[in-house]
Amino acid sequence: MFIVDSHCHLDALDYENLHQDIDDVIEKAKARNVKHILSIGVTMSRFEKMRDALAHRNEVSLACGLHPLDLDEEPFERERLYRLAQDSKVVAIGEIGLDYYYSAENKALQQKVFAEQIEVANELKKPVIIHTRSARADTLAILRENHAEKCGGVLHCFTENQEMAEAALDLGFYISCSGIITFKNAEAIRDVIRKVPLERLLVETDSPYLAPVPYRGKQNQPAYTREVCEYVAALKGVSAQEFARISTQNFERLFNISVL
Repeated sequence: MFIVDSHCHLDALDYENLHQDIDDVIEKAKARNVKHILSIGVTMSRFEKMRDALAHRNEVSLACGLHPLDLDEEPFERERLYRLAQDSKVVAIGEIGLDYYYSAENKALQQKVFAEQIEVANELKKPVIIHTRSARADTLAILRENHAEKCGGVLHCFTENQEMAEAALDLGFYISCSGIITFKNAEAIRDVIRKVPLERLLVETDSPYLAPVPYRGKQNQPAYTREVCEYVAALKGVSAQEFARISTQNFERLFNISVL
């Protein structure tokens, strides 16, 4: 079985108490058949440090972008993103998007930066990884206005409704399931995922956040992608092995990469 963690933050795990180093995290994941990891950037500076730490690891791909909740930490520099995202290990622009739940006071800035990053993605022909919270209408409007269907992308850590899923699928996007899918109170999300075609689904941890059952409350890690994979497989009525194969193929198709 070959499982891909399509979204995690390797630079944010606990290396003082839980893991010796990044290599330790990767080996723990591989021991549970999680054999490729996409590590996500949230600022340019953090991406640069992550890139340097992971340059030698073939099991890891990278994404580069400015997260909507990190706009105060670092101003957006379009040319810097363009330059960094040309790195051969960078397979996507992300994580980018809108978050009005935690940060509603700077909507205009979020929208501007989001749109500009989609432009970069289209220029580089790399897909976008979307964070959206309490911003459904604006997220979809900006994706459409900036022709995100050209570069493609994924709604990561899906927590939206059926209408949002269908709109994303209509744009040619993928839907990614995190540990939230295993939570007791996530039945509404499960109802949506039951209707999403298998060939449009990815799995992720969003480590160090949102550990799946039975690890809920603990820090998440890529190894736990296996629980998400097995849970979604059961939800979709296929074997874990089959869903691992399908979701890995989906990952390769979306990010234009061969990981097997």
